[in-house]
Amino acid sequence: MMNFLKNSSMKIWMTTVIGVGIFIYLAFFVTSLFISPMPEKKLTIATGRDSGTYYKTALKYQEILAKEKVEVKIITTAGSVDALKLLNEKKVDIAFVQGGTVSQNDKKNLLSLASLYYEPLWVFYDNSQGKVEYLKEFQGKKISIGEVGSGSIKLSNCFLKVNNINKKNSNIVNLTDTQAVKQLQNGEIDALMVVTSAKSQMIKELLENPNISLLSFKRAVAYEKQYKYISPITLFEGVIDLKANVPQADVTLLATTASLAVRGDLPEELVRILMKELKVIHSEKSFFQKSDEFPTKEYLELPLHPEAKRYLQYGETWLEKIFPFWIASNIDRLKILIIPFLTLLVPLSKGFLPLYRWSIRHKIYKWYDLLNDLDRRLPSLSKDEIKMEIKTFQEFQLEITDNTKIPLSYMGEYYNLKIHIDFILDKMERLSQ
Repeated sequence: MMNFLKNSSMKIWMTTVIGVGIFIYLAFFVTSLFISPMPEKKLTIATGRDSGTYYKTALKYQEILAKEKVEVKIITTAGSVDALKLLNEKKVDIAFVQGGTVSQNDKKNLLSLASLYYEPLWVFYDNSQGKVEYLKEFQGKKISIGEVGSGSIKLSNCFLKVNNINKKNSNIVNLTDTQAVKQLQNGEIDALMVVTSAKSQMIKELLENPNISLLSFKRAVAYEKQYKYISPITLFEGVIDLKANVPQADVTLLATTASLAVRGDLPEELVRILMKELKVIHSEKSFFQKSDEFPTKEYLELPLHPEAKRYLQYGETWLEKIFPFWIASNIDRLKILIIPFLTLLVPLSKGFLPLYRWSIRHKIYKWYDLLNDLDRRLPSLSKDEIKMEIKTFQEFQLEITDNTKIPLSYMGEYYNLKIHIDFILDKMERLSQ
């Protein structure tokens, strides 16, 4: 008898659970179709030569992103022009880009993450023939403007052109930074033009050389008005080496900015983790920038990546502040799965109480059904059969009393059941005598 009751209740609950489970599974399956898979934790970044600032910065990225389980591969190039070419060809994911080197085609295909720091145009010259005050004075001289594929060439040519300096009236050569420094020190060229960070070792080396001078741009504001990506900055006296007083006077320079360009299909998760690390690496105060001035959305030639824009505007999400990045990212990606929960929550919350009431009453009604069935069969049973039913019924009574939990709100029905069980039991004992 008890096995029948248990099996009956079990079937009802199993049917309900299976039905709800199938519905939840289907809801989650359909919803999961709209969730993109987790991106591969790998990045390939294009830099300049391994002696340059871009490469050294990429090494910092590599080190700090390794802690977040992101593998960073570094590809060296001649400079921004070559790096942009690799990015357009989808051979790299990210590239360091110097302001003034972006083409119209790049603007159609690529996006920016942020400007990272100022990159001045340095014009060093052999001072043995006197002081130079204007760039136009280099007409007829031998000038190195950087190696082919570097960003220095494009920017240098821009300034040389407006000063009427070209290959017809001057000796313009393309040397690597190392070659240009050596030849300038040896008097083999008259000047070199290079775009690089003030932290570059070559800059300190040239500034400390008494035979070499740095051009100070007197018409810096005029250049700024003509080129939107140019900003006048000041290299203050003694800022490179306070003890040796390098430089020995304030120098006005023209600066572009270094930025990170990316392909438009770079996953948002990788964009966000990159933005997080850019904030750590590039927000410190330096020669030309204030604390927290970079990274910034200013000075960009390429459109800003939407996810980078959100990060620069709002910073980390509350999930990213609480959890490690990839855990927060997974939670955020799965937020769409809340939809099935919300879909189920309302009907389940309304249906739970009636279902609970039905399950309790169903159990009691099943017991009454058994009592009623036995009561109808008693007149047709022999005394021996009734004695066997009494023994079974006593076990049934013990099971209900000791092992059945009924909420207080249903105790009235429960005690009525016990009274009726005692009544049937007394009836059977009388008939068995």
